Amino acid sequence: MTELLSRADECPDPDPAVVTPPARPVLDVVMPVYNEEDDLEASVRRLHRHLVDTVPYPARITVADNASTDATLAIAQRLAAELPGVRAVHLDLKGRGRALNEVWRDDDAEVVAYCDVGLSTDLNALMPLIAPLISGHSDIAIGTRLSHSSRVVRGAKREFISRSYNLILRTAMRARFSDAQCGFKAMRTDVARTLLPYVEDTGWFFDTELLVLAERVGLRIAEVPVDWIDDPDSSVDIVSTAVADLRGCVRVAWALATGRIPVGELRRTLGRDRLPGPAIDGVPYGMVGQLVRFCAVGVASTLAFALLFLLLRPLGAQAANFLALAITAVLNTAADRRFTFGVRGAEGRARHHLFGWGVFLFGWAVTAGSLFALHRWQPDASHAVELAVLVVSNLIATATRFVGLRWVFRRRVDVPVPAASSTTTERSVA
Repeated sequence: MTELLSRADECPDPDPAVVTPPARPVLDVVMPVYNEEDDLEASVRRLHRHLVDTVPYPARITVADNASTDATLAIAQRLAAELPGVRAVHLDLKGRGRALNEVWRDDDAEVVAYCDVGLSTDLNALMPLIAPLISGHSDIAIGTRLSHSSRVVRGAKREFISRSYNLILRTAMRARFSDAQCGFKAMRTDVARTLLPYVEDTGWFFDTELLVLAERVGLRIAEVPVDWIDDPDSSVDIVSTAVADLRGCVRVAWALATGRIPVGELRRTLGRDRLPGPAIDGVPYGMVGQLVRFCAVGVASTLAFALLFLLLRPLGAQAANFLALAITAVLNTAADRRFTFGVRGAEGRARHHLFGWGVFLFGWAVTAGSLFALHRWQPDASHAVELAVLVVSNLIATATRFVGLRWVFRRRVDVPVPAASSTTTERSVA
């Protein structure tokens, strides 16, 4: 008996007060809601069943109530008490973007996602959505209704507005993602914590602002074709939302153009300033695309120079040449800085334009010398001949200009070397 008691003392029963903490979720699906008392319970139960049956990771549902005035919060709290892996969060202020921003930034899951309460998107797309994030292949994943393999049921009005909006994003914002407003997205939480402090919108433009910023920073966005059925009971005001989105586009474009968003700093923080090696042997990285854009800027600049020269010709050939070159040099440097080499913000702007003026003086010396030689050889040369000589000499100066601009707009980056070596090498790219 004594022996049994001593063994019992050595192996005491577990303390019932000690509770094993739940596993940290790999995935947290946030459902932002406002006055959704009619649809919330059915949607949460359906999503919960899908996560239990199909997701092989610890997963959680977060119902993010943003200032509902009906029974939405009470229903969310009851579901959180009843269903394991469901929690309710309340925000005093309204706004889907605000709810996602606050919840995602404080989330402890590895991957955060969201879906609309209507569950218009087929949930079978959830695993393809989060797989590239968990594997580390991508930083953000979005569902797209505009892929050829997507199956979408919605009215012609919504279809037209959606495609028009995405066309505006592609032309005005140079966006490459196909569907900004599909309510089915996910991202790595570490990326969310870095980007979200710079996303200002608290409403429906939140998605677009986040994606535009992610692209400018150099993050990889995976797109997943989805099956989507329009929610006929949606309370979204299409017209007011479209107007707010257009205002948001203007605000974000201005913030990027003025450098208010520190794109360079974010690139360095996220490690996106380390570009891959050259795609073509012997050709510096990015040179092909830069050359194409440089030529486009050059053609426009040459046409502007020709027009200005002819307009200013009454002042004399040399004076007209100098003034036309000076005016186009400023515009040319600004265009090449932003469009050709993708440099934005105020950082280095004065140095870049100073170099541009140096290139202008070189170009002016070449063209003025050519014009001087022409007049010595043919004093009565026509304006057309003068212009032809200037255009040819400008092309010679332009080739030198491209090489010089690649140098001045270069970025120092680390290029990984084979694993057998512990050193890194540096090269200049633009």
